Amino acid sequence: MRRWRFRHIQRLKAFLQRFAEEDGNVAIIFALCLPLVIGGAGLGVETSYWFYSDLKLQAAADASAYAGALEKASGSGTPAIVAAATSSATSNYFETSTGEIEVFTPPSTGPNTTKRAVEVILHQRLGRFFTSIYSQTPVLTQARAVALIAEASKACILALDPSASNAALFSGSSDVKLKGCSVIANSIDPNAIKVQGSAKLEVDCLISAGGVDTGNGAVKTVCAAPITKASIASDPFAGIAAPQASATCQNAKANSLKPGTYCSGLALSGNVSLSPGVYVIKGGDFKINANARVQGDGVTIYLAEGSRVSMNGNATVQLSAPTSGVYSGILFFGDRSSVGGSNTFNGTADSLLTGALYFAVQQVRYLGNFSGEGGCSQVVAGTIEWTGNTGINQDCSSLGMRDIPAAQSIQLVE
Repeated sequence: MRRWRFRHIQRLKAFLQRFAEEDGNVAIIFALCLPLVIGGAGLGVETSYWFYSDLKLQAAADASAYAGALEKASGSGTPAIVAAATSSATSNYFETSTGEIEVFTPPSTGPNTTKRAVEVILHQRLGRFFTSIYSQTPVLTQARAVALIAEASKACILALDPSASNAALFSGSSDVKLKGCSVIANSIDPNAIKVQGSAKLEVDCLISAGGVDTGNGAVKTVCAAPITKASIASDPFAGIAAPQASATCQNAKANSLKPGTYCSGLALSGNVSLSPGVYVIKGGDFKINANARVQGDGVTIYLAEGSRVSMNGNATVQLSAPTSGVYSGILFFGDRSSVGGSNTFNGTADSLLTGALYFAVQQVRYLGNFSGEGGCSQVVAGTIEWTGNTGINQDCSSLGMRDIPAAQSIQLVE
């Protein structure tokens, strides 16, 4: 009996001893594997963090290149461009304490090295957390962006309204050919420029601070695609003072009219000629009635105190702007203090309006099948509706007309 007990006690001791040895091995193995387990889990977490950091870095590079290009487009030199790019990067969470920024204009590499562009390369050192058990070396990441300043041709149609829908509208069965110039709209509306119906339009480019809707219209452009979200184009005539009305009122009934102030509007019928000079219309509209034949060279017609223009489609109108002086190239000039209202330009195929139609805060409805001498016409207005069949050219400096610079646009291209 004692032997049996002794054998069982010995077996129990051996079992416990083996268990203790095996449990110790498991603990050792677990201890050895724990860094791998933690490192593997940490690698997954940190990989997500690095990916997120890359996205943030690219966004900062994009914003930085865009800011640098804006500065370059304004005519600034390299130091100002670098400062603008750096400021934009830091405001978009780029840490200069753990990274470096490189700014090149023109770009140092790529397809835009000979163009007006700004390249930004951001280098960032990312710290380690869990994976620091493998290495203490920071993770290096980089983002690159290139912003291109796109040059467009000068404008012959400029809609100044900052928010109107259909600010520049081509509709009906109009067939418009604009050679050497673009259509610009300063409106931020998604449909700032719209071509609808069966309208046809040939133009260097469509440029909008908002959007462009070509609909089902037949549109041909020299530029690869419409330029949207462009910079605002300045009013080319903003610095020109409006003509002043005189105390003396001219005779509105004569067939040969002289410059001066017409106090009760001006309605023209029959054959009428206008002598060179400035005509101030107030107290009523400037009307050209049906079958009238109106001619005048070197004239500027100023619409004061809410006066508007109305031309009948059966009238033949041949008017040209001065080729020199304060109002060189300006044929019609709308009162900037008289907001709203519409001015209608219509006429026969023999009509010629040579010069600029300038109505900064009003609408121009261009219904005629005519333009100016050699196609030299411009329209600068709050909003513009075009339904006529017209050809316009923009090599008109010999006629006293000024170029209307197209707004530069900035696009991220790399």
